[in-house]
Amino acid sequence: MPNQVVILAGGFGTRLKERIGLMPKPMTELSGHPLLEHQINLCRSYGFTNILLLVHYEHRVISSYFGDGEKFGVHLTYQIEEAPLGTGGAIVDALPQMADVFLVLYGDTYLDVDLKRMWCAHTSGDAEVTLFLHPNDHPQDSDLIRVDNQSLVQSIHVYGDHKKHSVRNLVNAGLYVCSKSSFGRIEIPSGKFDIVKDVFALMIDKGLRLKGYISPEYIKDMGTPARLDKVLVDIESGAPEKLAERNFRQAVFLDRDGTINKEVDHLKFSEQIELISGAAEGIRLLNRSGILAICVTNQPVIARGEISIEGLEAVTAKLEYELGLKGAYLDRTFICPHHPDRGYPGENLDFKIACGCRKPKTGLIDQACFDLNIDRRSSWMIGDTTTDILAGIRAGLKTILLRTGYGGGDSKYQVTPDFVMPDLSSAIDWILNGHKSIARQCVSIVNDSYDERCIIVGGAARAGKSSSARVLKDLFESSGRATHLIELDAWLRPKDERVEGTGVLFRYDLSKAVRTLTRVIESDARVSFPRLTYERVSNTIIENGFHSIGPEDLIIIEGVPALISEELRSLSRTRVYVDVEEGVRTDRLMRDYLWRGKSEEEIISILASRQNDEVKLVKSSAAFATHKIKS
Repeated sequence: MPNQVVILAGGFGTRLKERIGLMPKPMTELSGHPLLEHQINLCRSYGFTNILLLVHYEHRVISSYFGDGEKFGVHLTYQIEEAPLGTGGAIVDALPQMADVFLVLYGDTYLDVDLKRMWCAHTSGDAEVTLFLHPNDHPQDSDLIRVDNQSLVQSIHVYGDHKKHSVRNLVNAGLYVCSKSSFGRIEIPSGKFDIVKDVFALMIDKGLRLKGYISPEYIKDMGTPARLDKVLVDIESGAPEKLAERNFRQAVFLDRDGTINKEVDHLKFSEQIELISGAAEGIRLLNRSGILAICVTNQPVIARGEISIEGLEAVTAKLEYELGLKGAYLDRTFICPHHPDRGYPGENLDFKIACGCRKPKTGLIDQACFDLNIDRRSSWMIGDTTTDILAGIRAGLKTILLRTGYGGGDSKYQVTPDFVMPDLSSAIDWILNGHKSIARQCVSIVNDSYDERCIIVGGAARAGKSSSARVLKDLFESSGRATHLIELDAWLRPKDERVEGTGVLFRYDLSKAVRTLTRVIESDARVSFPRLTYERVSNTIIENGFHSIGPEDLIIIEGVPALISEELRSLSRTRVYVDVEEGVRTDRLMRDYLWRGKSEEEIISILASRQNDEVKLVKSSAAFATHKIKS
């Protein structure tokens, strides 16, 4: 008998009545076709043409539409329930018609899953049942499945279980591969019963092997109007396609402490988990976009003996539970438990090793990319330490440093992130919206200025100049042009020489900047000079490696005085002005100065001073721009 699929298609659709009327639930229309048709087409595309439909309510509507399946390229048979038997009862009742191994779909789920791959994972192993498992955005009212490190199912925690806050967000998605013989090894319940709570739970009690097939592929139930609307939005946005096994996936890698939850020194109790404001909302946007949210975290508390593996599982479960309460989830969490240094009281010597997974090494990211088929070129690393940023750079990801947690203040490594954002919510908004918007506006600049030697980018403080210049640099480099970004803040005068109210141009040593930049631009040989970075908290200039610029390379010069200074303007024929709504800019400035330790009174005074001696002058310099960007 060919590979067989069983579809539970007997649902009443009571909760969907307002949307589908008296139609059976599997006939709910999606993109012009019944949901059941989408499922049948998916089965056929993976070679499953022998399909048994378990039907009950308004079954003639289904059979009259699909017939024997010939016009859909499959062979359909029907098992009619005279009375509702539940998911377990319906499957058991139909066992005489089933093959030795069969795949079960629920008739109220929309999915884009590689069924053949899951089938092979089952048939090549020794499990009696394989369950498709994944995290979702409502674990608190879902069946959670606890698995061990071999993905063998240990227990099932159904809706209402008071222990669910200590169980990882791994949800039964309603897709199974079953060996028929397993049903003969338990005492089957009678009447109406559930396949998970009443059959799979019995199998676990009897010692049968059930295995989790964990995948980020798209599968969601649409049994309520709200969930149906979510699925419709996801289909329109292309989320199922983005998550499909056949494609490379985009991911955002997230550090944990100081990025998702508040930094606690050596966090070791689940009660210490407290989400950073906006973090869950940002992750939820990633979930809805079809971009994977992956946590990669160093947890040396294991090596130091401060927490057990089980204790760390409880901490991770609490984090996932708190995210779930806000409609967000992590697609996967990768943890390094190691630490190379010995000598701690009570340390666990098994984990006292120099490993390849402890950030800034890339082992965690590499494993995720291998397991989940991730495209590094389109993916990101977000964290609050230079360790996170270096790991992201080494792994070939774009990087964002947050000002939450350590805010880069660990200073372990001299690295420059691609972007700096105030918090995770802002970073994710930048990835999903801001970066794309800026990139679209920069395309014309690349086309117009590809052969230029120098481009200058100006605008008011916190208008988005640095981010825009970085995007512009990336676009030039992706088109084959070696490009260097130079920040005019490298020539800010020492703090005690910068007097508020004297004007923006007097805060910079512009004559020195112009001499250096002119020498580089006019040179017909490679020029090297120190890379200087303005450290915003300490108000100091630090040396961070070297610029090494060839005579054919492009130089992008970015800073507040870029368009104000006539000498700087003379360096380039391509001059870009970056603008933003004043309210947005003011909010950015307020957050920036608060992060730098200024009081609200000090901030108000600084902003008033800058409005007089900087903002008006900067805005008037827009008249010298050849291109404008709205950030």
